[in-house]
Amino acid sequence: MTKPGSGGLTRRGLMGAFAATLVTAAPTYTNAAGFLRGAGDIRRIRMYSGRTGERIDMIYWLEGEYIGEAVKEINYFMRDWRRNEVKNIDLRTVDIMAAAHNLMDATEAYHMVSGYRSPQTNAELRSKSRGVAKNSLHMKGQAADLRLSTRSVSQMARAAKACRAGGVGAYSGSNFVHMDCGPIRSWGR
Repeated sequence: MTKPGSGGLTRRGLMGAFAATLVTAAPTYTNAAGFLRGAGDIRRIRMYSGRTGERIDMIYWLEGEYIGEAVKEINYFMRDWRRNEVKNIDLRTVDIMAAAHNLMDATEAYHMVSGYRSPQTNAELRSKSRGVAKNSLHMKGQAADLRLSTRSVSQMARAAKACRAGGVGAYSGSNFVHMDCGPIRSWGR
C-alpha cells in the first residue's frame, strides 16, 4: 500500500503484464477454472481511498493462486475506516472488481467509496440514508462501492454486469457503482 503521490507501475509495464490477458470473474470458487480460462496468470487490483489517503496497487493472484500477503493488504485497505475494523474480503468481489477494470481497459485506480462496513457503521449510515440496505453485503465483506473519473457510472456498471458474477448497482446521482459477489442482479441507472 502506498500513500498518495508515490510512484507505481508505468502504463507500458502494466500493458505488458496484461498484453495477453482477458479477465472474467467467476461466480463461485468451485467452477472458477472454467470461467477464468484465458484470464492469464496474473490478477491485479488498483484502488485509492479518499477517506484514508491510502493507495493499493498489487498483483493478488499469480499462477492459479491468491497471494496471502496481498490478500491481507486488500483486507486492511478495504476495512471499515470509521471503526478501524478489518474483515476478510470475499475474493470473488475483488475478482469482479479486477475483471470489470480490465474490461474497461482503465489505467486509473478505482476510488473506493465504501468497502467493508461493520454492522454499527451500516446502522449509522442507514439512519441517515434510505439507500443503505439493512442486510448490506458490505457487512459480510462481499461488496464495494467504486468510481472512476475516466469512466461514467453507466460504463462501469456495464463492465461489471458483463462479468455475470454478482450484483451491480448504478448510482449516477452519487457517481459510484456498487459491485458485490451476491446473486446476479442489477439496479439503478
